[in-house]
Amino acid sequence: MLRSRLVDRILDDSYSVETRRHVLPLTTARLAANACFRFAPPFLASISDDFGVSLSRLGLALMITELVMGASPLLGSVVDRLHRRTAMAGGLMGVSGAAVLAAASPNIWVFIVGILMISVSKFFFDIGLSSWVNDHVDYERRGRVIGITETSWALGLLVGVTIMGLVASQTSWRWGYAVGALAVGLMGIVTASRLDPHDVAGSVRTRDVIRARMPRAGYLVFGAMFFLMAASQTMFVTFGSWLEDEFGFTEAGISAVAFGLGAFELLASVTSARRTDVWGKERSAIAGALLIVPSGLLLAALHTQQTPSLVLLGLFLLGFEFAIVSLLPLAANLIPEAPGRGLGIVLAGGMLGRASMSLVATAAYDEFGFQIPAIIGASMALCMILCLMSFSRGNRS
Repeated sequence: MLRSRLVDRILDDSYSVETRRHVLPLTTARLAANACFRFAPPFLASISDDFGVSLSRLGLALMITELVMGASPLLGSVVDRLHRRTAMAGGLMGVSGAAVLAAASPNIWVFIVGILMISVSKFFFDIGLSSWVNDHVDYERRGRVIGITETSWALGLLVGVTIMGLVASQTSWRWGYAVGALAVGLMGIVTASRLDPHDVAGSVRTRDVIRARMPRAGYLVFGAMFFLMAASQTMFVTFGSWLEDEFGFTEAGISAVAFGLGAFELLASVTSARRTDVWGKERSAIAGALLIVPSGLLLAALHTQQTPSLVLLGLFLLGFEFAIVSLLPLAANLIPEAPGRGLGIVLAGGMLGRASMSLVATAAYDEFGFQIPAIIGASMALCMILCLMSFSRGNRS
């Protein structure tokens, strides 16, 4: 009854019964998957100490996993051929198994394989979910539903990573992954049992549709995603080490900061769900990036002052979250006949952006401190704005 009332408040009767019935369970499932995906960056210092490697070397290993995910357009085409339930439930079970592998890893290379498999499996789930939304919601109203499901990104940090981090503070980061694996596995079972097994499947589509090409202007969105994800990665892979080195934070303290950052991101997701369809996808994404630029520059200047810098870090990630939630429905509609392929191509740009910053930001932090990654992040956000302005100008033409 409570769940029904909550759905009624966020989605009215104009949305399909299928959408209203499943959007909250699928958002919860994505929350658990995102928690496993987002757990490593804040605790890179602990993980690198456990394996006896430097932060920059671990950053190099993370870069390798992101580069492999550059194959996401191919994975998107595979998802387009699958039933939505198969893609989502299979992706969740894959994340669960990969988290177990990361938790039990005897060395850094097995750990990296686990992280890579978390990324691949979560990609299957995410693309399946986005395609499912495309199947059931018109583009003009899709921003609200995407905004609801994207609250799972913030809640993955606010709730998921916080819980996993508190477990890690009492045991080790390995048990944090174990808790995440259990949660994702349970949601995989829920997803497999609830969704219609005969939901829309790409296998019934023609080859011509599956091979539909990305429009040339779509690669500006690819570039925008590259720069936006690069900007976010400058913070995600360094802020935990910065808090530990600059202010002496423990794992419990970093978990508390993650909780606060998740609250900022949740605010951005909820706001985007309400406003993106009204303001327009491109304009909303640009607005989010415009918040990143001054936040990054001020963070570089004030990084030795704890309270102002934490607020600025929150604003930086709030801008990122608002931008990414607004950009995703645009990306998923670039190739309407094959949403998985279109979104996969754009997300490949994001993976490459994260890959570059996994190496650059960690090396810059080791060499110069936190201020340089913050400046790089602001610069990347500015480049993202230029890409989207060019895309929007081309659409008007």
